[in-house]
Amino acid sequence: MARGLLTHAAHNTVQITDQGDFTMITRRAAAQALASATLSAAVLAAVGATSLSPARAEDKVVKVGISLSLTGADAHSANLIANGAILAIEQANAAAEIPGYKIEIMKLDDGTATAGQYDPAQAATNARKMVSDKDVVAAVGPQMSGAGKAMAPILSQGDLATITPSSTNPDITNPKFADQYRPAGKPIYFRTVTTDAFQGPNMANYMAETLKVKSVYVLDDSGAYGVGLADAFQAQAEKKGIKVMGRDRLDPKAADYTAVLTKIKQLNPDALYYGGVLQAGVKLAKQAYDIVPNMIKAGGDGVYGPEMLNAVGYPANEGWYATIASPHLSGSDKVGEFSRLYASRFGEQPDDYAITAYDAGLVIVDAIKRVAASGKPVTRDAVRDAIQTSKVPTLQGTVSFDANGDLADRTVSIFQIKQDKSAKPDDMDKQYRYIAVAPQS
Repeated sequence: MARGLLTHAAHNTVQITDQGDFTMITRRAAAQALASATLSAAVLAAVGATSLSPARAEDKVVKVGISLSLTGADAHSANLIANGAILAIEQANAAAEIPGYKIEIMKLDDGTATAGQYDPAQAATNARKMVSDKDVVAAVGPQMSGAGKAMAPILSQGDLATITPSSTNPDITNPKFADQYRPAGKPIYFRTVTTDAFQGPNMANYMAETLKVKSVYVLDDSGAYGVGLADAFQAQAEKKGIKVMGRDRLDPKAADYTAVLTKIKQLNPDALYYGGVLQAGVKLAKQAYDIVPNMIKAGGDGVYGPEMLNAVGYPANEGWYATIASPHLSGSDKVGEFSRLYASRFGEQPDDYAITAYDAGLVIVDAIKRVAASGKPVTRDAVRDAIQTSKVPTLQGTVSFDANGDLADRTVSIFQIKQDKSAKPDDMDKQYRYIAVAPQS
């Protein structure tokens, strides 16, 4: 059964390890849970407050790691994601969802001030830290594919499964690269989003079929995610008959992209496509507005985030297209109760990747619960096996994985930034106008 949405305040606590140091944070839990109806249908069934029992001293403790890019250009997005996973785990503890067990969170940051964004070396350090703690039985994250490539081999050797709510580079789960990213054999990298094997090509389909783009210039930010996304987009664009007029790589730490943008202006393609995240993306969007203001501009989920709104600002960000590698649910009636609870707990509205993170938390809770109910020890290997066989009702529907850990659903959603002056400038639901599911290849 899916984790219940909790609706009444309670005085429970969840223990969170932040960079290895334990701190207690008070949270509001609730006294009602979702009955057997699926979360995606948003049908709440009342469960009496007496059914909730606080964690007892004799409860066994297991830990779930959360490793995201909490420092740098993507920090706000990372916190939205982290809070989704935290909410799912807090609710499980409040409802005594796993009898005899409570979950503690080890929260880690793979961003560094030096990198200005995610740092693969720090991601690897985080993976080793989680693996070295025998109580950590699963993890949520990472946010970025470059971090994922650094973490996956370490997690594999440590037999520790992770579920990423936003990392989309397909190589990490591709069996062709199993020796590199899962050297111990079993898949350990699971996703509650689809991959760039769909995200990039599906946006190329939209450009060709709907926007009638005939020519494009492609940029990437040199990272694992950005290069892979741009490659996938470019290959499909060429298949669709779009002329690729050039390809360049941006240095995320550089301040000035006017030279390449001036070259693009002279070539005058119909569109500009950017594969990358916000460290370069924010600067690119600002400068592109000055040099090619009327050109169609698009990117992947790397340009879907509050930073694209508040750091770029209007009107420079106006008109940018972005995709995400999941169904669009934030702001919809399907997740209304979840959104209310999330906003009450954390003081801001969730975005779509906060939802996929919540769903990742639900899957992990379900896996631990099934292992515990079987009478087997709750070990990493047992939890990994349970995750592999998941069929969990979540906010986005039933989550299940293929043999490599990829999400069975392949939905890619398209948005365009259109300023709504009646809403807060960084309100994701109001400023990113949902367009449609991207056409699949």
